[in-house]
Amino acid sequence: MRNRRVLAFVFACAPFGFVLFGLVPEGIGQVPGDQPVLREHVNQSDIDRGRLSLAQLFAKGKFLFEARFNRLDGFGRPAATGNGVPTKRTLGSAPLMNRVSGPDSNSCFGCHNLPESGGGGDFVANVFVLGQLADPVLETIDPLFSNERNTLGMHGSGAIETLAVEMTQELHALRASAAREAAAQGHDVVRGLIAKGVDFGEIRAHADGSFDTSGVEGVDPDLIIKPFHQKGVVNSLRVFTVNAYNHHHGMEAVERFGTAQTGEADFDEDGVPNELSVGDITAATIYQAALSVPRQVLPHDPAAVRTIRRGEQAFSQVGCGDCHRPTLVLDRPVFHEPNPYNPPGNLRPGDVPRAFEFDLTFRQERSLLERLPNGKAAVHAFTDLKRHKIADAEDPFFANERVVQGGVPLDVFLTRKLWDCGSSSPFGHRGDCTTVGEAIQHHAGEARAVRERFFALPNRDQAAVIQFLQSLQVVPGPP
Repeated sequence: MRNRRVLAFVFACAPFGFVLFGLVPEGIGQVPGDQPVLREHVNQSDIDRGRLSLAQLFAKGKFLFEARFNRLDGFGRPAATGNGVPTKRTLGSAPLMNRVSGPDSNSCFGCHNLPESGGGGDFVANVFVLGQLADPVLETIDPLFSNERNTLGMHGSGAIETLAVEMTQELHALRASAAREAAAQGHDVVRGLIAKGVDFGEIRAHADGSFDTSGVEGVDPDLIIKPFHQKGVVNSLRVFTVNAYNHHHGMEAVERFGTAQTGEADFDEDGVPNELSVGDITAATIYQAALSVPRQVLPHDPAAVRTIRRGEQAFSQVGCGDCHRPTLVLDRPVFHEPNPYNPPGNLRPGDVPRAFEFDLTFRQERSLLERLPNGKAAVHAFTDLKRHKIADAEDPFFANERVVQGGVPLDVFLTRKLWDCGSSSPFGHRGDCTTVGEAIQHHAGEARAVRERFFALPNRDQAAVIQFLQSLQVVPGPP
């Protein structure tokens, strides 16, 4: 382990939490006046004991999301790849920053900034998914080696994750019911997999307790809805956040890269141990989960409103809403952190005395979910949280990737949420569609029939659909 020069050091040991100030690696802190951006870490034990409110965690998470990290914080990963699984590379074999393999950004806000912190990004902020795994680092953006993706907005993601948890619970209950029936009757039982009205195919339970998942559609065989990444391969904001800090900044979370998991406090060998505490990741997760929910913004002109309403009707009539479902209903609109389906290497419910919870329908200064009279909540996200094939031989535009992610076929993507459509240009998973109409034009595969019905509409009705979609927006709120 390298020698380190410590300017000011306080280390308070607690379960999953610590406080750390001003740790300066030897050979880095030679420029007078330089200081790390992150002077104090969030202690998870303070969260567990109820010492931090939602507002306090949101503020701390916002700081972590917007902080422009430097090498004194542990920015960079000279001896590690950007792999979500801790993976070594030859020390000194990679530059400090690399646009394709990463680190490629000093700040989350650097890419997630439109129309405000936590939003999406312009084409210039595209990332090269799976390029971070390469060793040696990639020096090419050739699609044979990585998948170029546009930055998606995180607004409303707390509701999306909570929907995914409830849908997963429904699917798992159906699977368990089929297993019990098969065991009791001594023969196979086939059960349809429908969660919140979305059809995920069917599962066959055998009498011996095993399953045939060949009939499962649009979700992994484990039946866990994974609503993050454009391929739908990450189940929670926390997992997404731990992955992203390492991939994009070389800032490594203790819960995955720390001594308990890897045997090293400084796995990436950059001279800074324990770069992000468990509490830091919780705060960054809560910030994203508590961002405002996109909503419809109507103009003052009555004629324009009538056009938008006509477009909304046409959207439904041609079948866009079959996948881009206008509304899914949350039975209990409360966000829980950590997620019950987090894989190892991330904080899990058994690691804390109780989950941190907050109501997704109430927060005075931000736009949140619509609470229904029965205590449930409407999530107007325009998605089904299911993967679909959206390209074919006639129009392969959206099948332009060449590297398989998470076992998902190259022409299959998660249904894009449209509730921020008016704030989320450019469009398409690569961000190479400059208008909504271009993205619609390239819908193929399972969406081909709907696309044909859309283009059979009169021009005025096509334009009305676009105006309707542009009315769905992120409304910037107070800091």
